[in-house]
Amino acid sequence: MRSEKSLEEIRRIISLHKRLDLIFMITGIVALMIAIMTFMALFAHMLIDGLPRLSWEFFTSFPSRRPESAGILSAWVGTTLVMLVTAAAAVPLGVGSGIYLEEYAPRNLLTEIIEINVTNLAGVPSIIYGLLALGLFVYQLGFGQSILSAGLALALLILPIVIVATREAIRSIPITIREGAYALGATKWQTVSDHLLPYSAAGILTGIIIGLARAIGETAPIITIGALTFIAFLPPSPVKNEFPFVSFEWLTAPFTVMPIQMFNWVSRPEEAFQLNAAAAGLVLVIMTLAMNGLAIYLRYRMRKNIKW
Repeated sequence: MRSEKSLEEIRRIISLHKRLDLIFMITGIVALMIAIMTFMALFAHMLIDGLPRLSWEFFTSFPSRRPESAGILSAWVGTTLVMLVTAAAAVPLGVGSGIYLEEYAPRNLLTEIIEINVTNLAGVPSIIYGLLALGLFVYQLGFGQSILSAGLALALLILPIVIVATREAIRSIPITIREGAYALGATKWQTVSDHLLPYSAAGILTGIIIGLARAIGETAPIITIGALTFIAFLPPSPVKNEFPFVSFEWLTAPFTVMPIQMFNWVSRPEEAFQLNAAAAGLVLVIMTLAMNGLAIYLRYRMRKNIKW
């Protein structure tokens, strides 16, 4: 009799857990569908308003006070140059810091404090990085309101993302890889460069691209350091016709970026400028989705050839 009651109690508990699992699954599906539908609604709205404005002239024309002739040439060129500086600064610093914290740093209180703060920095509002860049890069170091200051500001913003992604990618590698390398007499650097980095490259690259995808849409740090809202010229070209064929004058040039150009158009009362902003937003969303898609594709292709 007692065993029958115990069996009935077990069945009741199992049935309850199954119902809870079903409720949790349905809740998750509903939340996912709400998020997807919200994004699709916003994307469809931009597509309907902005698609008619997309043309070759829209990409090759400067901003103008006449909405029908305005374009995003200076904005997308400025965005590209700022992203080059951001990647050049954030990738080596972020990957190097992640490798050091995961493989070389001693396990003590100071290291734990640094790790916690690096993780927390990923959640700091972007305006804080803009204020830091304004005081440090614009005024103290004298870089001015330039592409260099903007790129370094966004590099600070995505640095925690790259560091955390690097550490997680290295941490996911089985310990047997390290032990096998050490057993064959490999040094710490040989283990890192010949074994850990090749196996973790997919995760590191994914983190870098996701970080850049976040930076490309940031507005607050760029506005804080004084980016122009209207600019009808391009920075100097990085390529020269004379030796050494490379110029760095563009680093100190004034600039604008896609989000600021959108902000400028949205603030105008004319409806035609609102359509221009929708078209620019559509381009920015497609660029961001393309970068995230590239990250997923590269991670899949690189991990496909990895066998533990």
